[in-house]
Amino acid sequence: MAIVCPMANESSTAENFITSVLQQCSSATGKNFETVKFFAVLDNFCTDGTYDLLKDLQKRLPELVAIWAPENKCVVDAYVRGYREALDAGCDWILEIDAGFSHQPSQIGQFFEKMAQGYDCVFGCRFCKGGKFTDAPLSRRIISKWGSVLANILLGTKLKDMTSGFEMFTNAALQQVLDKKIQSKGHFFQTEIKVYCRNMRIAEVPIHYRAPSQNVNAAVMMDAFRNLFRLFKERLAGNL
Repeated sequence: MAIVCPMANESSTAENFITSVLQQCSSATGKNFETVKFFAVLDNFCTDGTYDLLKDLQKRLPELVAIWAPENKCVVDAYVRGYREALDAGCDWILEIDAGFSHQPSQIGQFFEKMAQGYDCVFGCRFCKGGKFTDAPLSRRIISKWGSVLANILLGTKLKDMTSGFEMFTNAALQQVLDKKIQSKGHFFQTEIKVYCRNMRIAEVPIHYRAPSQNVNAAVMMDAFRNLFRLFKERLAGNL
């Protein structure tokens, strides 16, 4: 299996986070680290030496793959690069998780439990029983909650949380998503992914998300609305 994790300026937490994730994966699978690959994707947004730190860490953790991707132009490029690395490596399950403990490694086990039941995708949910969304202003929580409601209405999806990350896919499911050609350049790409998975066997599990940034800027909102209505028109035209 693979972990895909874009990283930027994470020098203070990177080593602890990576080892915590690998330990949780090992506990969940009952297998050694060597059966897991951790793809950390870094680019020019990283300016604090995290990449050099990870290059050194690779000498002690051969399951860690530190990828330098200076061609990335946005956060979505980093995720997609990680996805492609995992698929090219032939990994059967791919877990996407954010760095810096905004997602909690201790919650990884429930993703494995659901995947073992035959699901194609398992999505982390902040708004179901047991889910939490902390360290964020009320405005951001409202945008995430009601953005999910609006997306479900317009796009025919039925998930409680359409805007979160922290998710797991089979190799085949993730390949189908990438074949659709993700167009969003902002965090709406998480919603876009969920739309492309809507006819697969999917499940949600509760997660605790600690917001690393407080604001959602205008460019992110414009990207979200533009792609939301693009997908809505594709749905009306029967092209989704």
